[in-house]
Amino acid sequence: MRTIFILCLFICFAGFSQEDALANEYFKNSEFEKALIEYKKVFAKAPSNINYINQIIATYQELEQYNEAEAFILAQMARINFPFFYVELGFNYQLKKDQVNADLNYKKALATIDANPSSVFSVARSFQSHALLNEAVLSYEKAMELKPTFNFNLQLAQLYGEQGNIENMFTKYINFAETNPIAVNTVKRYINDFITEDASNENNIILKKILLKKSQQEPNVLWNDFLSWLFIQQKEFNKAFIQEKAIFNRQPESLFKIEELALIASNENELETAKDIFQFIIETSQDKDMLLDAHYNILQIEIKQANKETFKTIDEKFKELFKNYGYFSSTLKLQIAYAHFLAFYNETPKEASEFLENALKLALSQQEQAQVKLELGDILVLQEQFNKALIYYSQIQRNLKNSTVSQEARFKVAKTSYYKGDFKWAESQLKILKASTSQLIANDALELKLLISDNKYEDSLHTALKLYAKADLLAFQNKNEAAIALLDRILAEHKTEPIVAQTLYKQAQLFELKLEFSKAESNYQAIIDNYSDGILIDDAYFRLARIYESHLNQPEKAKGLYEKIIFNHDDSIYIVEARKRFRALRGDVVN
Repeated sequence: MRTIFILCLFICFAGFSQEDALANEYFKNSEFEKALIEYKKVFAKAPSNINYINQIIATYQELEQYNEAEAFILAQMARINFPFFYVELGFNYQLKKDQVNADLNYKKALATIDANPSSVFSVARSFQSHALLNEAVLSYEKAMELKPTFNFNLQLAQLYGEQGNIENMFTKYINFAETNPIAVNTVKRYINDFITEDASNENNIILKKILLKKSQQEPNVLWNDFLSWLFIQQKEFNKAFIQEKAIFNRQPESLFKIEELALIASNENELETAKDIFQFIIETSQDKDMLLDAHYNILQIEIKQANKETFKTIDEKFKELFKNYGYFSSTLKLQIAYAHFLAFYNETPKEASEFLENALKLALSQQEQAQVKLELGDILVLQEQFNKALIYYSQIQRNLKNSTVSQEARFKVAKTSYYKGDFKWAESQLKILKASTSQLIANDALELKLLISDNKYEDSLHTALKLYAKADLLAFQNKNEAAIALLDRILAEHKTEPIVAQTLYKQAQLFELKLEFSKAESNYQAIIDNYSDGILIDDAYFRLARIYESHLNQPEKAKGLYEKIIFNHDDSIYIVEARKRFRALRGDVVN
């Protein structure tokens, strides 16, 4: 019997739900007369359902049947004591152009909060639903004044944002974060919609003033944290560092955020600032792993900035670190970095290989051995000892099947085969890697596969493709001048072949490395002018835009190129960054 009752109840609710859905569908399609009939049916079955009451009021108003809506609201007020009905009645008067009675009912709604502050929840929401923002603000502020335990700072911040009252909005967000530390990151996301990378932007200045004032009135690491975050958005990493040091001085538990700041500065190419921060970590930290990472990162920056005259100094710094910390698995990252420096910069690949072969004798995990072998393989490729390199890559694949490092090794097998001119084997490996769990490897694999497949049929001897692979290898070997010259040969001798677009693109990237931005601009523009239907068009747009923005001081041209990606290439991997850069250049503050 109980089972039959439950089944009947389920059938009843299922039918009810269908009627509800039908009413909503009519309303969505602007078939308001049909919607009203259906809403009345479901309302008759559940006369206390606020959603149905609101939908009937809204439907009457869409039909401009304001008198009927008024009668319905008054009927509900007579049987249910819901304070928000005053807002609904007032808004109905407003639609009838009777502002006097509208204001009178709005005041009655606000008065219910005086009698019972908890009325604010329904009253304020009802004001908001009708875009009566001033009244919604008054509701929340009145309730917080009457009952200090209420915290509507978040709601007020959002309302002030809709009103364009930026200073009050920021203040409320900050106040909310102060009383809800767990929500700090959420608040930062909200605020981020109203600031830009430009420190001179009016909103940025307002926020900084609020935070500085808070910091002066009541010192709190929260204000340092917000200021640091703001300075990072503005790419003022030195200023962010000052704030992070202030936090650390008061709460010296961890240097993690300072390390994170150093890495951000390094990624943004603010190398001197990054070095200063890493140096602070070296002088401050007691954690061996963090110290080694800081030393590693400083050396990586110095290698990036180095020339042949400074190589000896870098070599001595590595050796001094090994003297202090030894040759153990804990320094393996430094050992691999040193070998890479010896091979690719100091031009002593034999010494590098011997150094890593000694590292393999240490007590290493399989993952650690794989990292050494990857670098050994790369150094052998550098020396064009392709078969020996393939042995190391294959060992990784065999020992660590289906791991990310194994997939990386497979990609290196494909790349090495491609350098050798064995395009068929390279392509077979790349087909497998298209499904790699690492998106970066999958993208790189797809890019190389397309290069091979698009060009291998044009010439049975693969002349142009072999030249391109050789130029690619020269670039890998840091022989950029020779690579550029070989790419010039392709452009001169294979003008009608599809590899020209890829050649222009590769050469432009090398020009950028040499800081020859005008030459890079010319190549990217050639791709845009002549290969607009090719797969490299969004790459060319994006890289040329970055050159205009960051190096040639032509922001309007950059903005135009970002716009082309946004409107014509919404599936591009650059779409998110293009939107961000476009809005920054236009000076948008996004609400």
